[in-house]
Amino acid sequence: MTRPRPQQGGHGMTPRPPSELFGSLFVEVQERRLFADSKTFADAVPRRSADSIMADWAAISAPDDHRLRMFVEANFDLPSDTDQPQPDARPLADHITALWDDLTREMPVVGAELSALALPRRYVVPGGRFRELYYWDSYFTMLGLARSGRQDLVEDMLVNFGSLIDRYGHIPNGTRSYYLSRSHPPFFYLMSALSKDDTEEGRRRRLGWMIAEHRYWMIGEDMIGSGEEHARVVRLDDGALLNRYWDDRAAPRDESWAEDMALAREAPDRPAGEVWRDLRAAAESGWDFSSRWLGDGLTLATIRTTRIIPIDLNSLLHGLEKAIANACEASGASEQAAFFSARAASRQAAIEKHLWNDADGHYADYDLDTCAVRGQVTAAMTFPLFVGIADGARAHRTAAALETLLAPGGLNTTASCTGQQWDAPNGWAPLQWIAVAGLRRYGETALADTITERWLAMVERQYHATGQLFEKYQVETGEAGGGGEYPVATGFGWTNGIVLEMLATQTTTPVPQPGS
Repeated sequence: MTRPRPQQGGHGMTPRPPSELFGSLFVEVQERRLFADSKTFADAVPRRSADSIMADWAAISAPDDHRLRMFVEANFDLPSDTDQPQPDARPLADHITALWDDLTREMPVVGAELSALALPRRYVVPGGRFRELYYWDSYFTMLGLARSGRQDLVEDMLVNFGSLIDRYGHIPNGTRSYYLSRSHPPFFYLMSALSKDDTEEGRRRRLGWMIAEHRYWMIGEDMIGSGEEHARVVRLDDGALLNRYWDDRAAPRDESWAEDMALAREAPDRPAGEVWRDLRAAAESGWDFSSRWLGDGLTLATIRTTRIIPIDLNSLLHGLEKAIANACEASGASEQAAFFSARAASRQAAIEKHLWNDADGHYADYDLDTCAVRGQVTAAMTFPLFVGIADGARAHRTAAALETLLAPGGLNTTASCTGQQWDAPNGWAPLQWIAVAGLRRYGETALADTITERWLAMVERQYHATGQLFEKYQVETGEAGGGGEYPVATGFGWTNGIVLEMLATQTTTPVPQPGS
């Protein structure tokens, strides 16, 4: 049996990803593109031990594609995407409420050599090819679960995320071994606020998990001086400490192996590991992929995610630090509360100094190579409003800048049309909600209401036309979104959640529901 290996910063043992367990077999399957989706083989379930499979594989000499496929099918159970939500004639909100059970899964125990990670409780998956629990997706899903009266699933998912922190020291991108080298935008503190478990033990556990997550994001902070970087932490020349997206591995992603290998060949002047790390870091951001991370703003081969200090990540970490401080204060740990309050204040000052574009009047990312805030307008500019960092003047200027992204179906993700899925003309449910909640926080209700109305009307029209909800939409045309490494997925966890949250909180006349 293959022994698990420890992971830096974790509390448990990290299972090896399929690319390591199945070595040359994995490479052959992926590089020959035996399956249309690279994630298919990464999610396959081996029918016996990796050692025995690899011993038989070594005995096969130069198999052609047909023989390779026969070997794979004889030794692995392959996943299927046939478990798709079925259209029905229910009103949209009723359809979504019924979907929760369809999208609920259990994974209490798994074999040592599966890519899936065990979870103690039930959880909701996004849908389609996304067969596992995902980190930042789940916050928006949980908003909808709470609105549907499914507090049972909210509490279950919180326990699942806590169990991941207990085992690995962080919440991975998703519950697969190949996701363990990175995380996702840190929304756990906001998930924790959805809990109704007000027992002393429940509060203590959630606080412990938040502190552990903060520790993960700050690994290496004591090792760097001004102008230095380590993993996810960056200390600027003036001593300001901020964070960036990262991945602990510099290799092709298991779930996109063929694509990553091909892209490295398109960038012959760059070390392949550098390209792969930047791809992985973009996956940690959730914005995989976007012109935000591209050196020339257009071409994926120029990706440079690790050279960017993102406004969204640092806003969320400020929120995490404030949440920890508040929880510590409530528990009587005043010294620890003061410590995290000071950290939050320092981060806020650094954001206001380095991630504010005063010339254009909006928050933006910081470029580590040019040592300057960027000018690009993206929907990420609303995160400081969402967490309450901005003062009134900057919030209102940001709202004015945001209007340039407004489209008939809601907010564009950026103003750039690159073919990447986190660019125009795509709009995404989580970014609509972050903007709406942030705008309302500062009294920008007219723009918030406009975004809400347009998004709900578009989703409603597509639901009537197709019977489905999608992970992303083309906000210019109102159709299902495009771009990316895979066909648009239906389901879809975070779209479902945000629709219910918007319907419950909109301040104008609700979008008519069929049958109402």
